[in-house]
Amino acid sequence: MSKQQWRGWGAGEQAEQHYLVEPRALAGGGDIRHVSEFLRASGWRDRSTSGGPLAMQSLDRQVRIVYDPYVLPGGWTIHGAANGLTQEWSAHLGWQTPVEIVAGLTDALTRPRSAHAPNVWAPVQEQNWHTRFEGRHYTATSPDETAWMHYRQSPEGEAMWWTGAKDRHGHGWTARFTPSTPMHLVQAFAAELASPEPVMRPRGRVPHSDRIRTRSVSVLPSQLSAWQQARITAARAATWARSSARSARPRTTARPHTPTSSSARTRR
Repeated sequence: MSKQQWRGWGAGEQAEQHYLVEPRALAGGGDIRHVSEFLRASGWRDRSTSGGPLAMQSLDRQVRIVYDPYVLPGGWTIHGAANGLTQEWSAHLGWQTPVEIVAGLTDALTRPRSAHAPNVWAPVQEQNWHTRFEGRHYTATSPDETAWMHYRQSPEGEAMWWTGAKDRHGHGWTARFTPSTPMHLVQAFAAELASPEPVMRPRGRVPHSDRIRTRSVSVLPSQLSAWQQARITAARAATWARSSARSARPRTTARPHTPTSSSARTRR
């Protein structure tokens, strides 16, 4: 690239108005590419059809993620197949679930599971959510009472997770996880749900709600692109590192012995 081209790169850009929105749970769905591009950079396959819903599949074909806003109730469906370690499981998230919160779960699907036992309640307790026991049930509510997580257990011992966010007029979303959903995924979701960090939305994409607080910011298109690319680059780097680590592992099984011609003649 010539110096003249470099000096002109990005010239004439005009800042665009965006808003930092909090609480993030009421910020609206956002751009689904925040989820899909990270998965694609992590080696997931895009199984979407032309004109159809977004569909992503893990490299081992064990997990499938679909986003379809055109059916009722619409939104995200994440399905994990049964294997030797886990039972079949699924999560269903409403279409207004902020993509940053969805990514808490979907990003975790691309990473190795921690050796530490998961604690779903730790992220919400760290953010001073109100928690209470109700018999076999457990509930956590955000300090502003806009978001919640419920744990319900049936008399038979079957557990269900139900979570979501709503304003005073009932606008918002809900999500639920089947009892067999791996707990480290629910914990990752809870961490993003409880995060106090605002999320960014472009002008015209901020929901109307008296529970939302916004701050206007001017952002260059190249800045947005750079932030998005940084997330994709991080996914590619992590995927490459895991692949390199696997290929560098020493062989743990002995090679099959192939007798030489002399030893073969000896046994004749």
